[in-house]
Amino acid sequence: MNVYIASDFHLKFVEGKNDIQRREKVISFLDSIKDDADLLILNGDIFDLWFVWKKFIIKGYFPLLVKLHELRQNGVRIVFIAGNHDFWFKDFLTGIIGVEVYKDNFCETLDGVKTFISHGDRYTSNDLRYQIFRKIIRNKFIMWIFGNLHPDIALSIGKNMSRSSRKQQKPDGTFNKREHGLIQFSKKKLNEVDLVILGHSHLPKIEKYENGIYANAGDWINNYSYLKMINGKIELKFYI
Repeated sequence: MNVYIASDFHLKFVEGKNDIQRREKVISFLDSIKDDADLLILNGDIFDLWFVWKKFIIKGYFPLLVKLHELRQNGVRIVFIAGNHDFWFKDFLTGIIGVEVYKDNFCETLDGVKTFISHGDRYTSNDLRYQIFRKIIRNKFIMWIFGNLHPDIALSIGKNMSRSSRKQQKPDGTFNKREHGLIQFSKKKLNEVDLVILGHSHLPKIEKYENGIYANAGDWINNYSYLKMINGKIELKFYI
């Protein structure tokens, strides 16, 4: 089985030149795997903000949504795991496109390898402000308020929230300490599974330990990286 894992596209609904180029590269990547992939796992922060109203979707994401629909029509199974930017899910991805959505993690045995996949924002260290922000923003009452605003107003607020969340992940002097939290979590989780895959840190890597493997798919802002699992063997790749 051929499994592709990618995270942290951070596609925006209001695009600058660099954002358009990144989106086009993402679409090109998805085109390149449509006849090879059995399973595509999107491990969070695919969108810089995700929300669906009763009668509206964000038009800036339409190209990617069309591509995901094409992949599903081509027989590719698609799993989407919530990130810290795209977590307000309703039924559009599942009901219209046929994507499997997981709000926290995805755990399944893939070609004999017991695999745990999560975006990773729950497991960072030295990141108390973000963890408080995370609990507040995922509150159902906040989601209800957001959904009852006019979409233009809601997206204006959402743009500022998204910027605030990105600021918490800025690669400053504390960034490696946050990554340290992901590694520590992975080492502990590997007592239960064979492979732990996270995102969030934007640092692509594969690290082997005595009890299993930790892998991070990296990002599509600086690295254009992804993971490919072929018959249970994980590889780190870069889309040029």
